[in-house]
Amino acid sequence: MADRSQPGRAAQRSPAPGRVERLRGRYPWFDRLVRAAQRYQRNYGDYYAAAITYFSVLALVPLLMIAFAIAGFVLTSNPDLLERLQSSIAESVPSAQLSELVNGVVEESIEQAGAVGIIGLLAALYSGLGWMSNLREALTAQWGQGPTAMSMPRRMLADLAALLGLGLAMVVSFGISALGGGVGRMLFRMAGVENTAAADFVLWVLALLLSLAASWLVFLWVLSRLPRKPVVLRTAVWGALFAAVGFEVLKQVGVLYLNSLSGSPAAAAFGPILGLLVFAYLTSRFLLFVTAWTASAGANLRMLSPEPPPPAVIRPVVGQRGGARAVLGMFGLGVLLGWLTRGRR
Repeated sequence: MADRSQPGRAAQRSPAPGRVERLRGRYPWFDRLVRAAQRYQRNYGDYYAAAITYFSVLALVPLLMIAFAIAGFVLTSNPDLLERLQSSIAESVPSAQLSELVNGVVEESIEQAGAVGIIGLLAALYSGLGWMSNLREALTAQWGQGPTAMSMPRRMLADLAALLGLGLAMVVSFGISALGGGVGRMLFRMAGVENTAAADFVLWVLALLLSLAASWLVFLWVLSRLPRKPVVLRTAVWGALFAAVGFEVLKQVGVLYLNSLSGSPAAAAFGPILGLLVFAYLTSRFLLFVTAWTASAGANLRMLSPEPPPPAVIRPVVGQRGGARAVLGMFGLGVLLGWLTRGRR
């Protein structure tokens, strides 16, 4: 007798895994990238990146003016260090137009340091707090943390502390890059080999390493301390390194992309603002993807406790028995009527 169960069994078999699933099973690093991309899309990464870009453009000029007005007061006795700090910030943007824009804002801030006043400080704080609040909400969403119930004053104080902490981390990172390059040039000058090809190559490698170290410090702070519920610092070490290397690559890609737009009518009309928007949006998307990649690590998934379920609500259900009683009553009435009719006959 033929076995009729074979077609049914074949129909119940699961379909063969696709190429992407096979690659995920073979390469753990590829599986982590796919999980990071899924987390990024599930937690509305593109929408948060657009919000961060909008507030970044609004907050950039006021924050730069306040920061370099303070730096101008502090470093009046050391103009060389102030110049190197300004050069380090200008070199961190990907195009010459953006560098000119940043340099213009910085020079104007240093020259008009006394005219910034309370109004400029309040404007910088308002725009900076809006930018920081959106950045923290985006990072919190990518980490998979639930919303935190905080009052408005407490939230503003927390965002202000995070903004000051990020500013301090950026000052330290740019200071390391500026001081390291100056020390290297001074040592080569003392050795008498400043203008050789070997010295130029070593200085280029040193500048690259210092730039990576500075970016790593900033991204380490961003990934571990800016979410609403700070994570353990060591969980963000590799993510910060990934972000630092990727940011250097992104700057080079941004140079090529912005140069390709230099001949377009939009670039001629809007100038460096268009480049600033593109670079801020790409950087925001990359930062949120790195956060999703960091949170997708197995160790981090185990450390993040799942959200508790909502409280159970017990409601007693009271049933109505009127329907059954009505049926029994109708049945009894029918029996009584039948007996009476039979008795008359």
